[in-house]
Amino acid sequence: MKKGLQLIGVLSLATVLFYSCGQKTESGSSASTSAERVAAGDMKVAFVYTDSVINKYDFFKKKSEEITEKGKRFDADLQSRARGFEQEVATFQQTGGNMTQNQIRAKQDELMQKEQNLMTYRNNLMQELSTDEQKLLNDVYKQVQTFMQEYAKENGIDIILSYTRGGAMWYATEAIDVTSSVVEGLNKKYNANPNAVTTTPAAADTTAKK
Repeated sequence: MKKGLQLIGVLSLATVLFYSCGQKTESGSSASTSAERVAAGDMKVAFVYTDSVINKYDFFKKKSEEITEKGKRFDADLQSRARGFEQEVATFQQTGGNMTQNQIRAKQDELMQKEQNLMTYRNNLMQELSTDEQKLLNDVYKQVQTFMQEYAKENGIDIILSYTRGGAMWYATEAIDVTSSVVEGLNKKYNANPNAVTTTPAAADTTAKK
């Protein structure tokens, strides 16, 4: 067993025996069940700091950086389009006096449509980034879950708890904290063959569609 893993004790599972007058045979049966449950209570437990596992996972860090860069491209493209629209509005305000009423109404309708298109485009970009982030979290969850199962079997652990602030677990001794070991193993497995990591299809880059 790897360093840091310790048995936190025997979790004795007590049973409550229900007696009724003249039912002594049930007592023997209940006692036998109790003994079996106590024997099954020898469990090896460990825990990980969930945030640390995710934030230190190389796959997560790499994909997060890619999403951040994609967000920067989206922002630059959106700002460029917005500046172009603002310039077109300014030009119309300067030259509108030379247009007929029909031309003015037509240009106003055109600008209103372009403004609506710009807002729709912005919303699509935000939705795409949100989708990318959700897919990344789903991918990471699946990969960590699969690794945890392998890790538990290799180290003879029956339960690996997730420690998050505000979660159900308020305290656990550091002796059963396997966060560092899990992060090391997770990254070792990923870096050994990055292309083998299964991911969901990423959303298409909207900025390429102009």
